[in-house]
Amino acid sequence: MQIDDTDRRILRQLLAEPDLPTAELALRAGVTAATCWRRLERLRVGGVLRGEEAVIDWRALGWEVEVSLRFTLDKTNPRAFDEFLEAARKVPEVLEIQTFLGQTDVRLNVIARDMAHYQDIYRARILTLPHIADTDALMLISTIKNSAELPL
Repeated sequence: MQIDDTDRRILRQLLAEPDLPTAELALRAGVTAATCWRRLERLRVGGVLRGEEAVIDWRALGWEVEVSLRFTLDKTNPRAFDEFLEAARKVPEVLEIQTFLGQTDVRLNVIARDMAHYQDIYRARILTLPHIADTDALMLISTIKNSAELPL
């Protein structure tokens, strides 16, 4: 889908403040409310805007530990990826699952309330995932940049 400068202005304002009413978004983007509404609808239909979501700070809810686990899978089983991913999706503490080309096959982003809780999750839910050949863990110390902004 092609977007123009007007779409970019609308998207920049939307990224800066996602909960703006359409009239305010239009004003900030320099278009009429009707134009803004039509553009937003076109961007939704075109797949550029995929939806709206609530962003919950899990740390504010008492989850203190975040660990990135990287896995190399035993690929002698042709269903290794599918079976691993199916099982990983069932672990409630897994926030993100990514697959890669290269030495790492899969990365899971896992949260826990504290280190004892993480140890329980790791032993009971992570190490029991199928087809693990090797794993590596990276514990998050701080997030320097976490942005959904695009160079529009």
